[in-house]
Amino acid sequence: MKATPTRACHDQESNRKFKRLPLSKWGHHFLSAQVDVSEMNALAQEIERLKPEVGEMLMFSSKSIESTKKRILFIYMLVSLGVAFHFEDEIEQSLEEGFEKIQEMIAGEDDLYTISIMFWVFRTYGYNMSTDVFKRFKGENEKFMESITSDVKGMVSLYEAAHLRTTREDMLEEALSFTTRNLESLARAGASSPHILMRIRNALCMPQHYNAEMIFAREYISFYEQEEDHNKMLLRFAKINFKFLQLNWIQELKTLTKWWKQQDLASKLPPYFRDRLIECYLFALMIYFEPQFSLGRVSLAKINTVFTLVDDTCDRYGNVSEVAALVQCVERWDPDCMDSLPDYMKTVFKFAWNTFEECENAGIMEEGLSYDVQGALEEWEQGDVVPTFDEYLEIGGVEVTMYVSIACSFLGLGQSSREQAYKWLKSRPKFVEAQAKRARLMNDIAGFEGDMSRGFDVNAIMYYMKQYKVTEEETFTRLQKMARDLDTTVNEEILKTTKSVPRQILKRAIDFGKMIEFTYRSGEEYTHPEGRFKDHITSLFVDLIRL
Repeated sequence: MKATPTRACHDQESNRKFKRLPLSKWGHHFLSAQVDVSEMNALAQEIERLKPEVGEMLMFSSKSIESTKKRILFIYMLVSLGVAFHFEDEIEQSLEEGFEKIQEMIAGEDDLYTISIMFWVFRTYGYNMSTDVFKRFKGENEKFMESITSDVKGMVSLYEAAHLRTTREDMLEEALSFTTRNLESLARAGASSPHILMRIRNALCMPQHYNAEMIFAREYISFYEQEEDHNKMLLRFAKINFKFLQLNWIQELKTLTKWWKQQDLASKLPPYFRDRLIECYLFALMIYFEPQFSLGRVSLAKINTVFTLVDDTCDRYGNVSEVAALVQCVERWDPDCMDSLPDYMKTVFKFAWNTFEECENAGIMEEGLSYDVQGALEEWEQGDVVPTFDEYLEIGGVEVTMYVSIACSFLGLGQSSREQAYKWLKSRPKFVEAQAKRARLMNDIAGFEGDMSRGFDVNAIMYYMKQYKVTEEETFTRLQKMARDLDTTVNEEILKTTKSVPRQILKRAIDFGKMIEFTYRSGEEYTHPEGRFKDHITSLFVDLIRL
């Protein structure tokens, strides 16, 4: 949050200048959506019929090394096709047994695809498979052999695996550079088959490690269908599973759109805020896509709209004194304090209060607003203290960007899991700290031009330039590298944390990082959701998958 700087804090609201933002492209589109309940029931029945058959493909009786290796590769297929959540216990058992045999499995294995996929699967699930396994693909000059570039699927898999690198893993840094260069060349040449070219371009745009599971699954199902050796039963299972999920999501969007229409904020507030209900739901879907998390997903989407409105109120419209008053009300979390707010902020606070009350009444938010989202920044916004870059990154990232948001991402978990999750979060784990700083950097890099156009200087770029006396261009270069370095720290901390924090808890925090990556990887697309946001909303919620 930042307050709009003004020459006089008592400017009349009627004279206030702000950039009018466009209304949502989706409007009330989903109000008219029709979902056939009988079709959903039929899909659910077919899922239950096919699930044991897919489970048998994963847990077949043979315990040989080759069978174990195939089992790990099959897990990758389940993850990529978006059906792994059906087999969580079986996958964990297979990985635990497989990792005990890791040396036997990799002995003599020289297939780039196989090694890279095994590495990706084990690292993704928190097993610290050594990077030494990739030495076999290097020549006498200690460089990756050019001969492996002819294995296109292997190169894509090595590229994907390289994104799970930790600090000081220079071999994977080299692998990432090597594969990126070659895959970009392949994409430009267009010499491979169309579906493989699309797989390459999708990976270069958004690696699987960063991608939301269902966005990747939608793309991968199309890719897998065009593979000559695809398993028809597995493809069918993936498709009916995905369509069943789509119908669930559309039902929820219909309910949410009705709720949003009832709020009628457009008639109560100046048009300074982003109307992004459907995008907020997409964010929630990145945290919880499974059908059993419907309540958490819908609640998180609502809370995302609160965060957006409050953020825009502070960033785009409110002056310093008004923001300070709003901060005080949020910290006290008392509706009686609304008397100190201007009329438009009363609307904002009331909307926030009512939305959180809805979540509490639904029985999934015992914590309320237990995280102080703004106190540490309050004196900065009053203009008396100029923090150093490191102080800004610490408080602007850890205190604001992630802790409150990750706390809310735990909403869909059961009560005992939530309590455990909040306890872990309050311990200030290094994983979340690194994730928060990375999020702050990505946010400020993507939003720098917008901040400057509104007269903001509360931005990582400005603080860095002032402290280190470097140019804007040099600052961008350094901060982008800093964000990449923090990514390796995040990966390292995941491996350290896996055994002490249940996967269902850790996964929500990891997926929140994916949401940040999705938002800012190509600029501030949440504010102007014309490109990938619109395409993904269409592919997930409008264009039903063909069976």
